[in-house]
Amino acid sequence: MKVYNSLTRNKEELVPLKAGRIGMYVCGPTVYDEPHIGHARSAYIFDVVRRYLGYKGLKVTFVRNVTDVDDKIIDKAKKTQASDLTEATKEISKRYLDAYHEDMSALGIGRPDREPKATEYIPKMIKFIEELIGSGCAYAAGGDVYFDIKKARSYGKLSNQNLDKMETGVRVSPGEKKKDPLDFALWKSAKPLEPSWPSPWGQGRPGWHIECSVMSSDILGDEFDIHGGGIDLIFPHHENEVAQSEGAGKKFARYWIHNGLLTINSEKMAKSLGNFISIKKFLAEYKDPDYLKLLFLNTHYRHPVDYTAEKITEMKAQKERFLILIDKIERLSGSSVRKAKCHDNDPAVDPFRQKFEEAMDDDFNTPLALAALFDLVGCANKFMQGKSDLAGEDIARLVSTGALVARLGDVFGLDLSKAVSASDMNDAEIAGLIEKRNKARRDRDFKAADDIRKELLSGHGVILEDTKDGTVWRRQI
Repeated sequence: MKVYNSLTRNKEELVPLKAGRIGMYVCGPTVYDEPHIGHARSAYIFDVVRRYLGYKGLKVTFVRNVTDVDDKIIDKAKKTQASDLTEATKEISKRYLDAYHEDMSALGIGRPDREPKATEYIPKMIKFIEELIGSGCAYAAGGDVYFDIKKARSYGKLSNQNLDKMETGVRVSPGEKKKDPLDFALWKSAKPLEPSWPSPWGQGRPGWHIECSVMSSDILGDEFDIHGGGIDLIFPHHENEVAQSEGAGKKFARYWIHNGLLTINSEKMAKSLGNFISIKKFLAEYKDPDYLKLLFLNTHYRHPVDYTAEKITEMKAQKERFLILIDKIERLSGSSVRKAKCHDNDPAVDPFRQKFEEAMDDDFNTPLALAALFDLVGCANKFMQGKSDLAGEDIARLVSTGALVARLGDVFGLDLSKAVSASDMNDAEIAGLIEKRNKARRDRDFKAADDIRKELLSGHGVILEDTKDGTVWRRQI
């Protein structure tokens, strides 16, 4: 199994630090606003990575942090004009963390094994900063503490930048007491009324970069397997994490995985452009989170993906292909393939399973893996074509196929158990109209029968299919 390591800019074999186990740390949300579908992409990608590693038999410890104190959160709290800014900041961070959890749950994206908050780790951050000062990699300056960039000899290796070129045009902002324009804050002195904590350098709060170095090493160890996040975090955030951790004598992450960003109609998503799509807004309109997941799966995680309404319509059709197949297999077999056991060493389906795994083993190539799944769907449909009386080994083959589709779909977090239907009728009402249509057909009143079909489809989202064994139906998605 190989992954693209952003640090070396090469695909490398994924060799766990501890046999059979993977420690994975991913930069999580700064909780100051409603989560949007760009946040969903990063969260979903690393959920799929975790799911696939688990599918391969590895035990994953997945850590995703929460930044719950930050300039953006404080600015949001100030707008509330609350008398106690510290309490208002807590309320803002809790409100939007709850919203993040709610939206991720609605998308079917699992929680991490550990979810440390920045405010819970401040004592350990202070200790870490003291170690950096002790090693000569950081210095205090008037209540602030900065990392001395000149002490990080390999600075720029993750973002592939030259230190001298980075310094060109960079200036020290007013009020900053840093020695070098590229030095970054480990600790910020307190501003009036803002949340702050006591430290050896006075009241203040931690800089953004320090929290990830402290949390990851505390939970996963000084060296761990995978560090992930969006490509926009490589510089300066992840570059600074490397500098801090190595400055403290830690080996840090072995593999760096970064996901590409999301655009809307080829534009960067931004509230100012009016193209900001929250997760709640997406789900309110489309109901099924799998449409968004399929959009992400159709593009390699390292590449940018562009969101359009037309593409979501295409993803609805892709989801329907899975559901139609499973419904057909269940109708012919009389059993639930979603609950069936997926047997290994089945010559009918193993080539497709192998293609799926080969694609995912090659740096989580979800487009190719998804193509293998659709090849399996196509093969099954061809096998069933024109057949309504399958039995014995043929039924067993179909059930095994359906079970594999459901199993591999689960690796992608796809819910193939049911359609999210636009139909407003219950099963008994649908059956009643179908019987009425069947009577009209027996009476050769084909116009009435056709009118019922149209009513079911256009008025209630129900699709009929006339087979040799009678009329079957499914709900339109």
